[in-house]
Amino acid sequence: MHVTDKGQVTIPKHIRIAAGVAPGSEVSFSLEGSRIVITPVGTGVKDDRRDTLRAAAARARASMKPEFRQLAADEIMKFLRGEDAAPAAVRRGHR
Repeated sequence: MHVTDKGQVTIPKHIRIAAGVAPGSEVSFSLEGSRIVITPVGTGVKDDRRDTLRAAAARARASMKPEFRQLAADEIMKFLRGEDAAPAAVRRGHR
């Protein structure tokens, strides 16, 4: 296994699975003689950021007027940035 200039290595998938290490997990490193030991810390995995973002987006969408709830994300972002006037359906109050 290759160690990068930054000291990074990839933990093989079968070892990550067996040890219960997933994205967002925390691990600690210790030295036992000449062996480097990696140990999972705590009892669980931190929340996946994507899940947090999805929940925030759902809360934001729920707080919108009904005509905005059906718009695609790119339409909403253009409207919020002022890049585009509100889509015709929103101006008319339906979609």
